[in-house]
Amino acid sequence: MFRLWAKEFKDNRMLRDTVVCDGTEDTRTHKVFHALDQVCHEFDLSQPVWLDSNIREFQRHAKVRFYQDSFIDQIEFDYLELQVIEED
Repeated sequence: MFRLWAKEFKDNRMLRDTVVCDGTEDTRTHKVFHALDQVCHEFDLSQPVWLDSNIREFQRHAKVRFYQDSFIDQIEFDYLELQVIEED
């Protein structure tokens, strides 16, 4: 089972969070993008742009933060954090 935890933060406080589970046989990359789609739909957000720094951070730590510079629209929080909490 693949599980990804998404959290919105503002002023060092978590505003909301959700966990997305994926039990498919897809690749890890596809699971991450599918989970991000679900998070953006649930939180009513536009898709963030994966900058090179985001990709490196996610590859190193299985965690990434998307700040305003990753979003086209204005966001009402400081950052969106994604963290892989379980991989099979």
